[in-house]
Amino acid sequence: MRANETNKRMIAPLAKFIDWSLVQTATIPLELRLRLGRGPLAKGPVLDLDQALQFLNGPDFIPAESRPAQIKFDGPLHFRFPTPRPGDISKNNVVHGRLYRCGGRWQERPVIILLHGAGDIPNHRFGFPLVARCCNRRGLNAATLVLPYHFQRRPHRIVEWHHLLTAQTIAQGVAEVRALTGWLLGEGCPAVALAGASYGALFAGLAACHDARLASAVLIVPRVNMHQVSLLAERVLWPRTRELVRGRRAAYEALDRTPLNLILSQPVISRENILLIEGMHDLLVGNGPVDELWQAWGRPDRWRLPHGHLSMLGAVGLAGRVGDWLMPRLEAPTVQE
Repeated sequence: MRANETNKRMIAPLAKFIDWSLVQTATIPLELRLRLGRGPLAKGPVLDLDQALQFLNGPDFIPAESRPAQIKFDGPLHFRFPTPRPGDISKNNVVHGRLYRCGGRWQERPVIILLHGAGDIPNHRFGFPLVARCCNRRGLNAATLVLPYHFQRRPHRIVEWHHLLTAQTIAQGVAEVRALTGWLLGEGCPAVALAGASYGALFAGLAACHDARLASAVLIVPRVNMHQVSLLAERVLWPRTRELVRGRRAAYEALDRTPLNLILSQPVISRENILLIEGMHDLLVGNGPVDELWQAWGRPDRWRLPHGHLSMLGAVGLAGRVGDWLMPRLEAPTVQE
């Protein structure tokens, strides 16, 4: 018992240090650009907030209609399809993914779509194949999807981010998740679930609030709203980056009054089929917003595990536990009334 308590006391500071280190490392490129006068701070305030708010509050953010993806396979595993919401960058208009079939009659089995976190190459490239094999052993198919502006879809030139582009990017990603869902159901798969981690959990949550075809959704250390981004500013060592994020706090608060904030939306699938997984020592998304989401969504199943943000994504045995939780919900999914 004492050894177990000692391990817990050791895990907390280590998990927090790993998360803190990630924040510093991830913001170094932006700090360097700001020091060289090439970042957004040198160009003055962002002026497209009104356009972003109008888009997020309008019917075009997440339309009711969703058409199945036009899937083309490059071999037995890799597939691609044109995005339902194309933009100016052609490289980002092609969606890439992988389908891990659980057998020859894979169309008769449910599917879990795995959605990666922001810039999370290790999990997408190495972790997800292991998770997929875990799903296959349980008789479940698994699919992965490259979210907009990630990995193969990242343009060679630097993209100047602004609020409208952020909103459009999230709308694009949700549309792509729904398009893949439509294709899988059209192939005959009896049920489709989403499992998103961090940034990917935002897409899973938004899809669960707009697409009743989904059987289940698992949100792992989810990004719930823009307030979480604002909170990170207080942990950044680099002064210019810290001031940049602080300067956008009012804009983030305005964005959080739109459907971009998961807390303000309601799932269209049964709350019995929703699982929130929270890291007790998570410095990147914190605990407050996840608790608010849990309350707002009618207290679905929630696991509070002794992990930080990064350590949760690599937690041993988590994929198996999630698979066991999903199995009965995918075999006989509950329909939201």
